[in-house]
Amino acid sequence: MTASLLASGIDPTRSILFQQSVVSEHAELSWILGCLTSMPRLRHLPQWKMKSKQKNEGSVGLYTYPVLQAADILLYKSTHVPVGEDQIQHLELAQDLARIFNNNYGELFPEPRALLSFTRKVKSLRDPSSKMSKSDPQKLATIFLTDSPDDIVFKIRRAVTDFTSEVTYDPADRPGVANLVAMHAAVSGQTMEDVVRSAEGLDTGNYKNVVAEAVVQRLEPIRLEIQRLRADPGHLESVLAEGAEKASSLASPVMQEVRKYVGFS
Repeated sequence: MTASLLASGIDPTRSILFQQSVVSEHAELSWILGCLTSMPRLRHLPQWKMKSKQKNEGSVGLYTYPVLQAADILLYKSTHVPVGEDQIQHLELAQDLARIFNNNYGELFPEPRALLSFTRKVKSLRDPSSKMSKSDPQKLATIFLTDSPDDIVFKIRRAVTDFTSEVTYDPADRPGVANLVAMHAAVSGQTMEDVVRSAEGLDTGNYKNVVAEAVVQRLEPIRLEIQRLRADPGHLESVLAEGAEKASSLASPVMQEVRKYVGFS
């Protein structure tokens, strides 16, 4: 994961990159926020509803995970959070918990706002009604940063579309084709309209080749950089260690404030 983030353009001199588990304040604030959260509120969040159905019975960790997400955000008094569309409800929980804490104990946390990505949500290549997920059991559903060009081409060629040959952007009636258009726009930096216009005269079969080429062109440098970074684990460990030190220096004083506000000695 560290190599993937660095290869994708995260600059550790401008961003703090660290393992959440080594900064204990995350877990401590999560417990306090959990005391301010109702069970019905968590039961209706999308991650619990989706994953508990898949497993028939979800764990306590899965159930309370959105509270930990809220702690991750509020611990640094974040004002804006880059999220996918599927995480909006989880961010709303963080906003609610900021308000509840502030109303109960005094003004401490800002209410964080969402920064939505251009594509908002990338859909599964095998089921365009669902989001693309790294945990999808269908191997052809998800494109990974470490996929080879051949793997990417094969997955996109096998992507579910429909029986209409024209390329259009219609998420409601043609979700599979719309997903390809959205992916093409995301990796090429074009608008949806420009992508559809450039595909005029192509059927969806030929358009898949165009999308695959654009995705490969965008991801191949990242894949190669991931390989280079993975060959130097010492560098990755030093980046994380330095990031953890910086994160702790920010988290510790905020947690001290939290303890004071709630009355912990």
